[in-house]
Parts: sequence; structure tokens; C-alpha cells
Amino acid sequence: MNPNPKLKGQSALVTGANSGIGKAVAIALGNDGANVVINYVTHPETADEVVNEIKSNGGNAIALQADVSKEDQVQNMFQEMYKAFGTIDILVNNAGLQKDSPFTEMSLADWQLVIGINLTGQFLCAREAAREFIKRGVVAERSKAAGKIICMSSVHQVIPWGGHVNYASSKGGINMLMQSMAQELAPKKIRVNSIGPGAIQTPINKQAWETPEALNSLLTLIPYGRIGQPEDIGLLAAWLACDESDYITGATIFMDGGMTLYPGFSTNG
Repeated sequence: MNPNPKLKGQSALVTGANSGIGKAVAIALGNDGANVVINYVTHPETADEVVNEIKSNGGNAIALQADVSKEDQVQNMFQEMYKAFGTIDILVNNAGLQKDSPFTEMSLADWQLVIGINLTGQFLCAREAAREFIKRGVVAERSKAAGKIICMSSVHQVIPWGGHVNYASSKGGINMLMQSMAQELAPKKIRVNSIGPGAIQTPINKQAWETPEALNSLLTLIPYGRIGQPEDIGLLAAWLACDESDYITGATIFMDGGMTLYPGFSTNG
């Protein structure tokens, strides 16, 4: 654990936290002193591994199973969190997936699955968290804010992505969900922000980096010249959750090595 933890005594829920970006975010929050709920849908053994890693670093964590697209499961998860940790201070809406296909071949089921997890799941979890934040209010010794919501978006909330229409649409929706929540909840001292990762080295995009040829092709889209690591996102999430970022709400911070700078236009297109 960090010698001067910035989230000491606070409780955080990270959805989809048993691998990839969610895992790194959960570990970063735990290292900064938060009690962390590791949400997962499948592979409880990997969720337990994240719990054990946080505990081995001196933190506190539990694993809770829930499909974030299901209202009853989300509500049950929050109640279990309150039993364990009393309340919630930080929600990181991270759970997401891809089901890619050409647009004309995309099934309604694949459209609904991605929108359900990536967008509706963020709505359901944020709504439950906001209800608790408003009920509890600001507790000065915990945080300047009544609560913090961090939505995991993507560079594809602004960069169109053929072959991934359901995913890109879900991320565009997250941007407006985040901004609208931030506008409505700011008077309640609730901060809502998004992180927009670019290419991050996780299992979800393994085909984009697993060979030298694929990685070199990917790097042509990243002016900074390296692929991102889950730990990059974890450090940013921990900072957005602490009081050092107290005056930030309604913002998307792109963490993408410059991908949203449209490097294809760097030599006049």
C-alpha cells in the first residue's frame, strides 16, 4: 500500500474487475487505501486472485458476482457491498465487452448484448451509487465529495469504428450519460467523469498486439509510440477518485498516447 494513501477509509466498487483494465484499477484503488469490491460475472477464481493481491499489499477487498445489465443483480450486489463496507464512495463503471461484425451482418442479439453491458450496465450501477451518495451526503473526513463515479469509455466515443458499430455506439452513449449525470448530480456534490483509454494491452484486443507485425501496425495510430498498460489507467482512476481532482466533473480524460490526435493527418492527410 502507498505510504500516504489518498483513499483511506473509502469504499470502491469496480465492475468487471477480475481482468484487464478493471483489475488494474481495483489494485490501484486498493493500494491507495480504499476497500474494494471486485465485481465479476464468470471466473470467480480470477476475482479471488485480485482480492488476494490487494490483501497481500495491505488492502481490503471482496469479490461479488453480478451481471451489470440485470437490475436485480446490480441491486443485490450493492446491498452485499453495504453489508461488508457500510457504504460506497467510489464507483468505477468498467465492465464492458465487444461482439464485432460487419454492420449488415450484426445480429440484434449482439447489438443488445453490447449495449446492455456497456451502457445500460453503467446506468444501473451509477443510479444505485448516486442514490447512496445522496442519502449519505458529504462526510468531510472521507472526501470533499459525496461520491465519485468514473465511467470507463474509449477513444471510440469520438473515433468512428467500422465493424464495431455496437461497441462504438455504446461508448458514444457513455459520453452523454456521463455528462448528463455530471450536470444533474454536481449540486449534490457528486463528481462524474470518464476515462477514454486508447490501445491498452489487455485480452480484449489481443489480436492487435500479439505479433510484432500487428503491434507495429497499431503503433502507427499512436503518436507517443507505445501501447498503453492497464496500470496506466489504474493510476489515473485512483487520482480521479481522490480529492486532488475535486474540481473536475463532467470531463473525459483520454489516455491514449495521442490516438485522438488523428495522426494520419500529421503529414497533411
